[in-house]
Amino acid sequence: MAVERIGPPTVAGEREMLRAFLDYHRATLALKCDGLSDEELRRRSMPPSTLTLLGLVRHMAEVERAWFRRVIGKEDVPLVWSEEDDYQAAYDPSGSTGAEAFAAWQAEVEHSRRIERAAESLDVIAYAPRWDEEVSLRLVMLHMIHEYARHNGHADFLREGVDGTVGV
Repeated sequence: MAVERIGPPTVAGEREMLRAFLDYHRATLALKCDGLSDEELRRRSMPPSTLTLLGLVRHMAEVERAWFRRVIGKEDVPLVWSEEDDYQAAYDPSGSTGAEAFAAWQAEVEHSRRIERAAESLDVIAYAPRWDEEVSLRLVMLHMIHEYARHNGHADFLREGVDGTVGV
């Protein structure tokens, strides 16, 4: 997969800045996985943790779907890997391939971008059942940046454990 990561602008409007930082973090996750085989993507490099790069990609597909499609878009769709709303199911990469996980993740990212661009403003409000609160699109975008940044830190360690690669 060819991954292009563009640094966010240093001066921009709020919405453009949020989009750019979110896309930067999305690309960072893809770069952390770039060039690895399915076996390497499934490798647990920090025992006893079961966390893997493939599990992180699957998890982020669920997170994209949950926040953008289910909350902001108000779509009645199940999670990608669990019809029982079990967010932990995505972390289990057994039987999954990198191609399958990346296709699902990229599809969810495209849905997210479409929903965000169609929204009138960052002040769009939707109900988040897991939090039992109303949230704004602004909060969702900030939360997604936080979610990617946190998991990209995990991906740093996982990738280093797989083949010694550090940084991006």
